[in-house]
Amino acid sequence: MGFVLLGALFVVLRLGGWVQFHKDDFWAWVIVLSPFLGAALWWMWADASGRTQRKAMQAMDARKAARREQHMVALGQSKPGGRKKR
Repeated sequence: MGFVLLGALFVVLRLGGWVQFHKDDFWAWVIVLSPFLGAALWWMWADASGRTQRKAMQAMDARKAARREQHMVALGQSKPGGRKKR
């Protein structure tokens, strides 16, 4: 997300004429558009390595645990955040 925001900022600065990244127009656009390439590479790596799926599974497990805890408290079977003694 950071790469995309940086790229959007560069595009706005470039099109607004506030910043000249390079004297040559071609290299100026290469510099402006390079964060979008970085974002694409990051997303390809994150998907290929399984990072995206791991994060989604961790979020789902956390929601499931919170929902279970909420139901147990509603039933009066456990204290919030406490463990049952055996």
